Parts: sequence; C-alpha cells; structure tokens
Amino acid sequence: MLVTKEIIFFMTIVLLLILLKINSILTKNQITKLFKIKYPIIQAGMIWCSGWELASAVSNSGGLGIIGSGSMYPDVLRHNILQCKNATNQPFAVNVPLLYPNIEEHIKSIIDLKAPIVFTSAGNPNTWTKELKQNNIKVVHVVSSVKFALKAESCGVDAIVAEGFEAGGHNGREETTTMCLVPDVAKAVNVPLIAAGGIIDGKSMLAAMILGADGVQMGTRFVACKESSAHDNFKNMVLKAKEGDTRLTLKEITPVRMMKNKFFQEVEELYKTSPSKEQLLNKLGRGRAKLGMFEGDLEAGELEIGQASSQINRVFTAQEIVQQIMTEFNSIKSQMSIANKFN
Repeated sequence: MLVTKEIIFFMTIVLLLILLKINSILTKNQITKLFKIKYPIIQAGMIWCSGWELASAVSNSGGLGIIGSGSMYPDVLRHNILQCKNATNQPFAVNVPLLYPNIEEHIKSIIDLKAPIVFTSAGNPNTWTKELKQNNIKVVHVVSSVKFALKAESCGVDAIVAEGFEAGGHNGREETTTMCLVPDVAKAVNVPLIAAGGIIDGKSMLAAMILGADGVQMGTRFVACKESSAHDNFKNMVLKAKEGDTRLTLKEITPVRMMKNKFFQEVEELYKTSPSKEQLLNKLGRGRAKLGMFEGDLEAGELEIGQASSQINRVFTAQEIVQQIMTEFNSIKSQMSIANKFN
C-alpha cells in the first residue's frame, strides 16, 4: 500500500511539473516576445511554396510568416518583401539559404527594405549574422545537430531552429528525429529554441514544447494551404499522401526528403549501379523542384515534402490552420489541467 501511495505521489509531482511547463509556454514565451507575435508558430520558408501571400497571411493570423528566398531571383525577392510589407503590419521573416549563389544581393535587399527577421540555413551562420544584427535584424539559424546549434549560438544568433529529419526538403546528414534532437539541443543552448520536423498540429506542437522548445516551425502543414504558391497538382498529391510515401535520398549531394514519384524511382534505380556523385548530379539536373512543386509535373519533378504530409487531407487558409492548431493546443492543455484535479 505504501508503494502504491509513493507511486501516486511521484506521478502527481511529475504531472504538476508538466502542467507548470505547459502553463508557462504561452504566458512567458520567449519566441512570442522575441518576434513580437501572438502565437509561437512559425511557417517555414519553403522554396516554391512560401511567397508574400502565404507569409503575410500567417503573420496576419498571429504566427510568423516567412518568405522563402531560396527559389527567388534578387528582383523577385525585393518584390515579395515589398508586397509582404503592404499586406501586413505584423512581423515577418525571410529565409536565406547561405549557399545561395546571389546571397550578397539578397542580403542587401533585406537590409535596404528593412525586413525585420532573417532565418538562415544550409551554411556557416558566422558569414552574415553580425552584419544583419548591426542593421537591427533578428537572426535565426536552422540546425540538425547539437554541434551546429552550439556553433550558431557562438555566432550570436537570436534563436535556433532544431530540425529533425522528418522534415521535408533539404535535411541534415545525422538523420536525428525531432523527438531526440529537441531535448538535446534544449540542454545545450541558452538562446530560444524552435522545433521543426514532423510538427503538424496542436498535439505535436505541445509535445515539442514540453520537450524543451519555445516555439515550432511548420513547413509541410502550410504547403497545401490556400495561400501557398505550390501548384495545385502538388497540393492534391500531398492530400493523398500516406505514411511511408516520402524518403530521404541523394545524401551524397545534399540530403532531401521527397515524395516517391517517378523521378524518385529513377534515382533509386540509379543507386543500384553504385553511381558517382557526378552521375547523381546529372540525374538531378537543374530546376527539378520548380518543375514539380511550382509547375505541377508530378512525374519528372522533385516533390519536397515531410513525413507529416500523411496527416493532411484538406486545403485550408493560413488563418484556419493557425486557429486549428491553437484550438487543439489549448484544448489539450485544458484537459490535462482538469485531469489533474481528480488525481
């Protein structure tokens, strides 16, 4: 009997600690304070999907919308920043892949047009962080490991995105899942932490934040969104996706998670011949992602999407998505609080 009481007491303490963590998530949230937004929900800066229409819609809904500059020429990025500023008076961000060939022009546009926040990825955060911060721009860097999180923090970034390999598009070589990566990074760094990869709704958002994240970034969730610039063919394919329909591949070049379409199967056949890196690059060619995601060629295109695509079955507006996430998030918080009263 004594053992039973001790177990109940222990479980009660654990539950109370979880509830204290949950209750502090939004009331004392570092991400909402840092970005001056209502909800700690960030829409990822996806190539060919996140232009000013999506970014402004998410920002107007209380989250942080991000323009994905990786698929934009410099003049197109300038147009998107100006349009976004006209469409919202709320904070928004620009995602900049650091290996982008015209990055100097992108950085100049961001500084000249006073975009308030920049998310950097795929490269050394030390290159541009100092200059951006000198121009009063907040900088966030995306990482896939504790090692790179510590590197980003040492470069002076304002926050870090820890992205598990469930995420769509280009990914880390470590193949660490979000559930394992987030608590490790949370213990290692002192700056605010954003979790990404496989986060799709209020339940997964709450789980990530209990593990140590201060906010979440969602890309896949916003691909099949009304304001997304993805082609309708691609959106419809996402709606039909099932568990196991994506795979991480092309690790010899840059690991990328994509849907298993005809192009993917051709890559798989090529792997059976033990191809060189050059042969893989030749197979990939140029413009594969644009061909599939933006132009709607579902056979020859590269269709970048995350594992959580299997949970999407309808196109909503950005506002509807944000509200659905927060409604479920708050509902679970409430249920846990009520359950605790009867223990």
